[in-house]
Amino acid sequence: MSRSKLLQQSMGLGPTWLPRDGRFDQHPGELARQAWLAEAQAKSPPHAFEAPAEAIEPAKPSIEPAQAATAAPDTTAHAPAATPPSTTLRAEVRSELPQLDWSELQQQVADCQQCRLCETRTQTVFGRGNAKARWLLIGEAPGEQEDKQGLPFVGRAGQLLDNMLLAAGLDRDQDVYIANVLKCRPPGNRNPAPDEIAACNGYLLQQIRHIQPTLILALGRFAAQTLLETEDSIGRLRGKVHRYQGVPLVVSYHPAYLLRNQPDKAKAWQDLLLARKVYQHAGG
Repeated sequence: MSRSKLLQQSMGLGPTWLPRDGRFDQHPGELARQAWLAEAQAKSPPHAFEAPAEAIEPAKPSIEPAQAATAAPDTTAHAPAATPPSTTLRAEVRSELPQLDWSELQQQVADCQQCRLCETRTQTVFGRGNAKARWLLIGEAPGEQEDKQGLPFVGRAGQLLDNMLLAAGLDRDQDVYIANVLKCRPPGNRNPAPDEIAACNGYLLQQIRHIQPTLILALGRFAAQTLLETEDSIGRLRGKVHRYQGVPLVVSYHPAYLLRNQPDKAKAWQDLLLARKVYQHAGG
């Protein structure tokens, strides 16, 4: 055994570089890693390779420390006992939510009467796009036109969003799925109330469970603050990589806001570029 490996073993450390799980199962480097781990664990006391507590995702949505999308990966994220974010997401959602298939979930949303918004809506707005897409875009709530058409992000704001996605190399109907925190329009487009958010939260979690996205893009201050459980301004939230239910989350402006504030379109484009880098870094 080399001097380097002896030093690593004495400190309870693994190899400096580890391949992604599931990517190179039969690669000679992966086979050597497995042999090294078996040898080290046989010689080390119990829990020597246990993942640190901060490497394990919390059970509820939380804000993670800001990190640049192009930064070098943290080697603690590859500790053998750590759970990959996507696995954490699937385990949490599946253990806490009833097993509804996609069509059953759509019907349950359409028939929902869990809050007062059912009395004023024209129809619910479930979502739009590819249910197996790797990108999940989440907005705030349906507006007047969305309430009439039953689809999210229609009208001028929807056209702007379509153009932004195309510029980033994404097709709205194939590469992304678009949903909202609320499935019904609040009267007068007012801000959603806490009980309305709570009534819809289970639907959003089930959509995430079915889609299993690689990346979430939160559009607008309200969507970002709701998902991340914070009162920070969108200016403080954007430009960073957060996590929601174990999935990387990037914050950007709502297209309707950009129609009123044209100079911030450049910032929204920077957010899309950041999201694309995070997606590519995650193996997309």
